[in-house]
Amino acid sequence: MKAKRLIAALLALVMMATAMVSLTSCGEATDDKYTIGVCQLVTHDALDAATKGFKDAVIAGLGEENVTFLDGNGAGENNTCVTIVNDFVSKNVDLIMANATGALQAAANATLEIPILGTSVTEYGVALEIDDFSGTVGGNISGTSDLAPLTEQAEMILELVPNAKTVGMLYCSAEPNSAYQVKVVKEYLQKKGLKVEDYSFSASNDVANIAAAAAAKCDVIYIPTDNTAASCTETINNAVLPTKTPIIAGEAGICGGCGIATLSIDYYNLGKKTGEMAVEILKDGKDISEMPIAYDEAPVKKYNADICKTLGITPPEGYTALD
Repeated sequence: MKAKRLIAALLALVMMATAMVSLTSCGEATDDKYTIGVCQLVTHDALDAATKGFKDAVIAGLGEENVTFLDGNGAGENNTCVTIVNDFVSKNVDLIMANATGALQAAANATLEIPILGTSVTEYGVALEIDDFSGTVGGNISGTSDLAPLTEQAEMILELVPNAKTVGMLYCSAEPNSAYQVKVVKEYLQKKGLKVEDYSFSASNDVANIAAAAAAKCDVIYIPTDNTAASCTETINNAVLPTKTPIIAGEAGICGGCGIATLSIDYYNLGKKTGEMAVEILKDGKDISEMPIAYDEAPVKKYNADICKTLGITPPEGYTALD
């Protein structure tokens, strides 16, 4: 009899303790901890700035003590990005930030559940093979785009090199968003009566020869927001300077290395916007499937003072010197 009473008393204590734990859990909120996987396709100034902006915004929104970043760099190889994001998925991270198209494609193929935010991706419809892209990806993907007004970039060619008759399109054929930009700019310039020729390379090893060939035959070269080109600006500059062939670039990092001018977005601010979206998803519970792709609404005309001086080019009013 005493044994039964003892068991009953113990059960009562257990039930009481359970109830107290339940009440405590409901009454006292605990800080959420988040793990975010960051996959960056390659190291160069633009992507580095976007990653920094993303992290700064996430830390500001969630608190540095509440977030852990797992960093992976694809070193320009899409297959390496696949390995990186698969590791993120196996660790069940709370969100994946995919910096550049190759990283986004790898993440999209790796998971349909974990939220994915892209940044430094030019055209999501092209990158994800979405027909009639409406501006919202849906599912578990959203992010920000680094697409600057392409026709305005094309106009810069006419403005800065008015006597140009032949324009070379220098880009990496392995990057679909580069091909998209080239197509838009090429069509615009052809309608203006210019001859436009493609000079595409498949890997960084080919850049020097292809750039030299373009410089030898063209009056001006256009390089879109291209990650491979961005990581090879010194090589490109060395190839084109002997012929003094000017380059109009799709973004400031490329322009700073080998171009005369660009109509460029601010990649730090783009990454910051992506980080703010991450906070909305993780902290505020916003539905990523309903979040449209965001853009930098204020691109700025900038010029490379050193290269312009070397080539004897004076930018008109409205251009700001690169920092």
